[in-house]
Amino acid sequence: MSAEKTEIFDKVAKMLETQGFTMAAKDDARPWGGFFVIDENQAQDFANQYFDGIDVESLKIGGKLSPKILVVAPNARLSWQYHHRRAEIWQVVEGTVGIKTSNTDEEGELKEYHPTDQIKLQQGERHRLIGLDGWGVVAEIWQHTDASNPSDEDDIVRVQDDFGR
Repeated sequence: MSAEKTEIFDKVAKMLETQGFTMAAKDDARPWGGFFVIDENQAQDFANQYFDGIDVESLKIGGKLSPKILVVAPNARLSWQYHHRRAEIWQVVEGTVGIKTSNTDEEGELKEYHPTDQIKLQQGERHRLIGLDGWGVVAEIWQHTDASNPSDEDDIVRVQDDFGR
């Protein structure tokens, strides 16, 4: 892992610890960057910190919520993807990122998002997070749409992927 990537992951981990969050998981091995999974019991605290105190009860579609922090590298992009069992809300925490969305497999136009900008992604909506000039840090809440079969990392339909996944 590059020194720059180690530095940004250490910085985000320290920020989350300082804010009192418990990290349920960390993945810094993704080719585009990686993510931190926050303990689901802290969903409201996470929403208070990153989503202007939005009431997590009002976000619940099919039961639980899963808070995460995404870290995207400069000039890297996640797959063009969608999900069968979740909707998502993203809010930019640090840096400027690009996001493309569409209701079809054809990519929409690139839009820039800055700290405090928020986007809501519907279940099945195609989307792609893109790192621009610097590292981007994005808070994400998964809204599970099927209580009996919550979404997980396998609930990704990749329409296009730079990494052959």
